Amino acid sequence: MHFAFSEQQTEFRDAVRQVLAKECTADHLRAAVDHPEARGPRWAALTEMGVVGLTVPEDRGGLGLGQVDLVLLLEEAGRVALPEPLIETTALTVPLLVDLAGDGADGAGAVGGRLEAIAAGQLAAAVGTAPSSSRSVPVAGADGADLFVLPTRSAPGSVDRDLELHLVDAAALTVEPVSSLDPTRRLGIPHWNPTTATRVLAGPDAAAAIGRTNDRAALATAAELLGLSARMIAMAAEYAKERQQFGKPIGSFQAVKHLLAGAQVRLEFARPVVYGAAWALDHSAPDASRAASVAKAYASDAATEAARVSLQVHGAIGYTWECDLQLFLKRAWALAEAWGSAADHRALVLDSLVAGG
Repeated sequence: MHFAFSEQQTEFRDAVRQVLAKECTADHLRAAVDHPEARGPRWAALTEMGVVGLTVPEDRGGLGLGQVDLVLLLEEAGRVALPEPLIETTALTVPLLVDLAGDGADGAGAVGGRLEAIAAGQLAAAVGTAPSSSRSVPVAGADGADLFVLPTRSAPGSVDRDLELHLVDAAALTVEPVSSLDPTRRLGIPHWNPTTATRVLAGPDAAAAIGRTNDRAALATAAELLGLSARMIAMAAEYAKERQQFGKPIGSFQAVKHLLAGAQVRLEFARPVVYGAAWALDHSAPDASRAASVAKAYASDAATEAARVSLQVHGAIGYTWECDLQLFLKRAWALAEAWGSAADHRALVLDSLVAGG
């Protein structure tokens, strides 16, 4: 199979890259730590371009595009460590709402005007993971979100019939802030009471929806990790040209060249795997879930290696607040573990292969 992005897709990516390069600098990221906004000027700019509503159907005010169209834009979001919840809102919540709207009158009622609100940039979402125990799991983007997608279990255990999926408006819960390695990812634990009014799916239907959301989350975080990896490698290469040792740039030393080349090779191997997973999810391929796990594993490994190498090239200064690199290191480390680590997804791939899936 031959796969390539269209001219329109790459032009859209380039336009988004230009906007984010201007609107999401390291200074903007530092400002976002002190004054977080879920829907600030940057969100408005992305909304105007159609990025926020990219996966919203055209008849609901969006562009009606899929994961293949979105993956390049998420890569650009990773390149600048975008602090806004683009993954949670556009990559995860919108497809779920679209599925609900297609289920009939009940589903359409649960969706309400939320798709239109997302396309208009008026709503940002946070998405939780299915709890495996009674322990509360922090939710990324919870502080400042307007809508929450929260899986629960109606009873202890791990069977599908215990799973429920709830759509909860911010007014119906409180958020306990949680400190994060990456301070631009606003983690929080939602405190709320599940009701029949908030429940949109239960049992096997909820399990299937949660599974699709997990696959989309693995793909989306993998795409952002590609952009983060590219940015960290570029920053390390630039620093290696400027930093002098023994009267010459450290970039002229073979050991440094090998470090950077090794990180770049990992990135180049991961990139087509992520793009292929986007195609598989868009086309509901039989191995789409496995492809998403492979993509997350490859991208997490690439980002972890890029972070290690870039920090090694910079030395101890790379982790100081004054150095821009630390902003991207922290995001890469956080996303490498989010929605399943590389080891977690390798285990899922192994289980799938053993089961003959």
